[in-house]
Amino acid sequence: MDRMLYIGMSAAKENMLAHGINSNNLANVSTTGFRADLEQFRSMPVFGPGLPTRAYAMAERPGIDFTAGPLESTGRDLDVAIQDQGWLVVEDENGQPAYTRAGRLDITAEGFLVNGSGYRVLGNGGPIAIPPAESVFVSSDGNVSIKPAGQQGAALALVDRLYLVNPPKQELEKGRDGLIRRKDGVLDPIDLNVKVQSGALEKSNVSPVEAMVKMIEISRSYELNVKVMSTAEEVDQSSSSLMSLS
Repeated sequence: MDRMLYIGMSAAKENMLAHGINSNNLANVSTTGFRADLEQFRSMPVFGPGLPTRAYAMAERPGIDFTAGPLESTGRDLDVAIQDQGWLVVEDENGQPAYTRAGRLDITAEGFLVNGSGYRVLGNGGPIAIPPAESVFVSSDGNVSIKPAGQQGAALALVDRLYLVNPPKQELEKGRDGLIRRKDGVLDPIDLNVKVQSGALEKSNVSPVEAMVKMIEISRSYELNVKVMSTAEEVDQSSSSLMSLS
């Protein structure tokens, strides 16, 4: 009975953790460039004194869904979407490089190019600074050019180039801030094959329908595990009654 109760209890707990992962995916269904977290269950033996005769359920996040999200045309010059594979490099809150697909760019009052989350976008020479300009353009190869302010008919001036990388997927992990990093903390070199599409954004790769179906599955699994615990309690009460009769 104790094994039955332990399995039901641990499984219900892991159902709640899986529900949290799925809910986070669902909450980011409209977040630009978001990559869904994967989750799975597996049984694990309990090691300790004696033989591992007990088992428990464990929910884990085995990785990230790297499937590309659909592209949405915006017509805005500072909106960029990575074409196919690759990442845009930004500077996180600790000043360290991190990867993202969120390409809604803006210019701060200090002149720095940032993405929609406020992270500074990196170029060949560090954070990209935009001088006073009438307009800013980003070419398909990531070159950031401006039309200088107050210069009528002037040619475009190259400011910098977006730092674009394409590391192996198995080397990447997602942080709590939603940014992607290499597991070894190394910054990948620039990949000249990575291209961007100006005037477009990549939407989240989360399917709201699949996320809702997953939520229903997890809820039903939780209910079954609660029922297992209730059954274990009934079995315990029946055993106690039999013992009292004897």
